[in-house]
Amino acid sequence: MLKFGPENQQQQEQLGAMLSDCSPASLIIYLKGDLGAGKTTLVRGFLRGLGYAGTVKSPTYTLIEPYRIDGRSICHLDLYRLADAGELEYLGVRDLLLEETLLLIEWPERGEGVLPAADLTLLINHRENGRDVEILPETDSGRRVIECLRCFGAKTGSSGEHNW
Repeated sequence: MLKFGPENQQQQEQLGAMLSDCSPASLIIYLKGDLGAGKTTLVRGFLRGLGYAGTVKSPTYTLIEPYRIDGRSICHLDLYRLADAGELEYLGVRDLLLEETLLLIEWPERGEGVLPAADLTLLINHRENGRDVEILPETDSGRRVIECLRCFGAKTGSSGEHNW
């Protein structure tokens, strides 16, 4: 596990960019946090880190926003408005898994039972001066991302906390 404490939107986006640098082409990332926690901000940084220059909007109403960046397929899902996990079948989520796609999924608990397990889970919580972000590896792929983040320059103390 790694912990980060971004103090503003820019640092939240920087964390997303660092994560993109360490992520393979096929990965499932769950983003958990309250409304306004900065999940989409982190995704914006992730996409910018890959070189995407367009508008990054929350898929709250569209549920899925697909991106193609340098031959890479990335999908940002926001399941907040999902009434039933079975609706994911109609959206073709299983089809996304047939190709090499990186999935960034907000509100994954709403897709429980249909969504595949996460490689990484990001827990994003409000604090008085920013956010607390915990990155938890769930698979070997997730553990490799964590190791990359450590090597990438995430200066960590013995507790694994990032010092901005």
